[in-house]
Amino acid sequence: MLEGMRIIEFEGLGPAPFASMLLADLGAEVITIHRAIPADTPGNASHNLLDRGKRSIVLNLKSSEDVKIVKSLLSTADGLIEGMRPGVMERLGLGPETVLQDNPHLVYGRMTGWGQEGPLAKDAGHDLNYIGRAGALWYASNPGAPPFTPPTLVGDIGGGALYLVVGILSAFLGVKNGGKGCVVDAAIVDGAAHMMSLLLSLRSSGGLKTERGQSTLDGPHWSRCYAAKGGGYMSVQCIEPKFYTTFLKCLGLEEDAQFLLQFEKSLWSELSARLAGVFATKSVAEWDEIFTGTDACVAPVLSPDASGEDPHIAARGIWFKSQGHLQARLAPRFSGWNPKLSAAIPFKDGDRESILSELKIER
Repeated sequence: MLEGMRIIEFEGLGPAPFASMLLADLGAEVITIHRAIPADTPGNASHNLLDRGKRSIVLNLKSSEDVKIVKSLLSTADGLIEGMRPGVMERLGLGPETVLQDNPHLVYGRMTGWGQEGPLAKDAGHDLNYIGRAGALWYASNPGAPPFTPPTLVGDIGGGALYLVVGILSAFLGVKNGGKGCVVDAAIVDGAAHMMSLLLSLRSSGGLKTERGQSTLDGPHWSRCYAAKGGGYMSVQCIEPKFYTTFLKCLGLEEDAQFLLQFEKSLWSELSARLAGVFATKSVAEWDEIFTGTDACVAPVLSPDASGEDPHIAARGIWFKSQGHLQARLAPRFSGWNPKLSAAIPFKDGDRESILSELKIER
């Protein structure tokens, strides 16, 4: 889908390399500039799953000779992705003003937690901090409990990487339509807050309250997970009355006077406790057999490895293994195009010779 587009990525953590991986999955040529780090540095792996489908060259951004190589690469590029703290690229002589002057059609993608501007712009932080301050962590708990630490999908990926990709693709369209390149300021706090729009839309119908445990997504007995017999969990979220009715029938509770009062908030805590007892009587496999094929909106909570063995997930070929790594296939899917499932994960600096040869640089 993005064949012919070249993106230069500066090695970073989390959302930036994920964003560039997604663009590589979509067919863009992504060249990652890896940092020159001693091989014995802790955590310095020779290759990274998020580099799949990319090319790699190791350069020292503090070396004037290597910066010349970087600039040569950028002169051939359609996009740039960096996840440094604000001001770092400028100090390296690779800030937007310099780079866009050399390549006016370049889309300069910047990935940070707090954004390029603001009182916290240069402060350190992580996913939990960003979504906490942005309001996206508020409902991540059962009533009366502190918010738990959700997977970094909420901030790093949802509020960060995916918004960066949307921004870059939008800017690409702008350039294609005759516009100039621009800077894409993708901040996790911005994206995480923007994702709250769906929940905030429930306010108009009274479905969202500021107090935790009083809203239709974080308080009811029909919107949470329950432990099953022998370990494992089942997820329940039968919001609409017709699905809730099916849920009760599957459990043999369709005539229970209390359970029939689906939206009676005073009963939610008691009914949650009752359902915990019910789900503890059968295993995940037994419950899955009962609910599969119904509209009860109940599903097992699976690990990534177990997910690959699920009949539906397996039928769609979502998970696969390549080079010893469990990986997920590209999403979304496109008619008439089947991307490679086994895009190679390059070794750091593995493409140095070919990249320098293309640039006609002898080293």
